[in-house]
Amino acid sequence: MRLLESKKGLSCFVFEHSEEYQQTQHKFLAAVESMEPNNIVVLLQTSPYHVDSLLQLSDACRFQDDQEMARDLVERALYSMECAFHPLFSLTSGACRLDYRRPENRSFYLALYKQMSFLEKRGCPRTALEYCKLILSLEPDEDPLCMLLLVDHLALRARNYEYLIRLFQEWEAHRNLSQLPNFAFSVPLAYFLLSQQADLPEQELSSAREKASFLVRQALTMFPGVLMPLLEYCSVRPDAAVANHRFFGPDAEISQPPALSQLVSLYLGRSHFLWKEPAIMSWLEENVREVLQAVDAGDPAVEECENRRKVLYQRAPRNIHRHVVLSEIKEAVAALPPDVTAQSVMGFDPLPPVDSISSYTRPERLSPVSHGNTIALFFRSLLPSYTMEGERPEDGGAEGLDRSQGLNRLMLAVRDMMATFHFHDLEAPHEDRAEGDGEWD
Repeated sequence: MRLLESKKGLSCFVFEHSEEYQQTQHKFLAAVESMEPNNIVVLLQTSPYHVDSLLQLSDACRFQDDQEMARDLVERALYSMECAFHPLFSLTSGACRLDYRRPENRSFYLALYKQMSFLEKRGCPRTALEYCKLILSLEPDEDPLCMLLLVDHLALRARNYEYLIRLFQEWEAHRNLSQLPNFAFSVPLAYFLLSQQADLPEQELSSAREKASFLVRQALTMFPGVLMPLLEYCSVRPDAAVANHRFFGPDAEISQPPALSQLVSLYLGRSHFLWKEPAIMSWLEENVREVLQAVDAGDPAVEECENRRKVLYQRAPRNIHRHVVLSEIKEAVAALPPDVTAQSVMGFDPLPPVDSISSYTRPERLSPVSHGNTIALFFRSLLPSYTMEGERPEDGGAEGLDRSQGLNRLMLAVRDMMATFHFHDLEAPHEDRAEGDGEWD
């Protein structure tokens, strides 16, 4: 890692690839193009610290339900990059930046994201929230992995309601967080859950409850298409007056712009279970009825919100599409626009920025498979045996058996590799080199 520049209290860093590492990177790209994961295993046997290979193989293990091996590979990738940290680089200062446009930096982002996902699935939401904050701090203005679509969910799961409320209050003015459905609904939910805590003064509890009700009514008015899918996720049958009303009925969901439908699908697919408690549903019902009364009374805010929806959600930016691909939430992935699904998406670098800054020439990333949707191509980049329905040959019996055997051999090779090679202390100098001249592969 090298320090690029320091200005206005911020330090910009970049990972750099040595000439030897560049050659390994070229071999990795060739292995990916070959669509044969065994080639990546062979590469790791000679270059056990190659980060992209570790991350790519981790995804392959995860899709084969070997979660332990997948986590171990991600942790090894993080360890490898940690050993390359610049002495001035700090994970906790909030003043260090990594430009996502540089391919060498992206591996660190993706490794952190994958580790965060593993932590959340293992029931460690508070630690996952800290990883989310770290990723957001590396480039908060551009937010290349769109962590603002996830930080509210992790804060609620970690019961860190005060942090979510403070983030919303401090960033709303310049980031318009209320225009994101996840923040529009998560913040009032945080206020409501805060009002349920018995250890706060009565005045604060009452204030939090009023604020929660006010904000959730705003959210329902701005995003009426959220209510019915949310109730369906929670297995709650809505009142007939609500289900048949034009404002919350089927038209509310159908009339949403595609970009907004994608954000709604992402939020509901990830956070719907947070709304299942009876007390929350009762509170939501009260506010839904108040919103319907305002709609029937001709409140001008209703029409204003409808006009804003038509203007604001014409097209989602690339970082949101990248977040959807990484999230693997099927409802959101299905809502990706055709021009995104037509692209080849590689697991080690999903949807790279169009203005990437390359420090050295890489081989062209040509894939023998140039058709299919985003997820099919993503799976093929990890597991070449993956096929969509309709792509299987007629003599599929023996073919399918060969694929299954090939995947089993791959997993056996991965386990054997991880069991045989040992990681040395990268920070310790080699005996035959002068101190400070050590290099890692």
